[in-house]
Amino acid sequence: MADCVVDAEAERAETEPKVFTRIHLRYRVAGRGLDPRQVERAVKLSKEKYCSATIMLAKMAEITFELTVVEGDRVE
Repeated sequence: MADCVVDAEAERAETEPKVFTRIHLRYRVAGRGLDPRQVERAVKLSKEKYCSATIMLAKMAEITFELTVVEGDRVE
C-alpha cells in the first residue's frame, strides 16, 4: 500500500447528548498490484476487531463503509 485516505460523514441525534447515530467511512487505498479482496478484509478487520474507537462507536451508531482501490502511488 502506498497511500490511504479515509473520509467520514456522520449524523448525530437531535437531542442532547447528540451522540452519533450513523457514520459512513469512505476508504480510498492506492498501491501497485493490490488485491481488492485483501484490502477489504483488512478494512473489515480494523473496523470489527482492531480499532477500539470504531468498536465503541458501533455500540450506539450504525457504521457503514465503502472502499475504492486505486492502482498507483497516490489517491487523487
